[in-house]
Amino acid sequence: MTTIPLRTPLRAASSAARAAAWLPAAALAASLALAAAPAQAQTGGAQDYSAAERLLFMTDQLPALKPPLTLNYAFRKSGSLEPGFEDRVAIELRRAADGSCCATSGRFLTGEHAVALPDIEQARSNPVLLYFLEHDVRDMNRLTKGSQSYFRKRIRMAIYEGATVRDVDLDYQGRTVAGRLIEIEPYKNDPLRERFARYADKRYEFYVSDAVPGGVYGMRSVMRAPAADATPLVVEQLFIEGGRAPDAPPAKETPR
Repeated sequence: MTTIPLRTPLRAASSAARAAAWLPAAALAASLALAAAPAQAQTGGAQDYSAAERLLFMTDQLPALKPPLTLNYAFRKSGSLEPGFEDRVAIELRRAADGSCCATSGRFLTGEHAVALPDIEQARSNPVLLYFLEHDVRDMNRLTKGSQSYFRKRIRMAIYEGATVRDVDLDYQGRTVAGRLIEIEPYKNDPLRERFARYADKRYEFYVSDAVPGGVYGMRSVMRAPAADATPLVVEQLFIEGGRAPDAPPAKETPR
């Protein structure tokens, strides 16, 4: 098994350090260890995190849970570019070697769509977000032949400096619960956008709530078509069992 520090600090002075903070899970620990040291030296140890980073990567979402427990999510792909499908995602939680919560195992999709994931021995944040993003980056690589590391960097930096954070009401098990919505468009101002222009008009939505097990209510990516009134090229969404995908983001933005 691989021990992965999902909450290792990221320093604003180094874009390389921020990009390295989310990499394929098997390489995450080593990459963070190499990237964090020079960034800390440049900033004198000062911490600079956006509200979106804190919500998505720096929240203890698992320690209060009582394992063994499985977090189940429904996945759906639709759009005009490729055939759609529906599938399942499961995050299995068990006690870590020291008795704390949690060690995790992930099953992200099944059959030909399955994404192989390593176990995580000591996770404090819900890894389902990282798994969804890793799946997304691999798909962007498949469609554009662009570098996976480049797409990871664009997403990570958008979460740091380009995200909007909004209060939302969410429907969970038949009741309304409070949540937060984080939105990013990582390729909107990308200087290399023209290299993959057909796939660059893409928005990501991440929903978090303390009222749901594991803290992550769901997420959605929307790759818009060139024509404003056309069906999106690709929509992929993942929402917790007992939840419901919101129809659209709200209009009001909460200051970051």
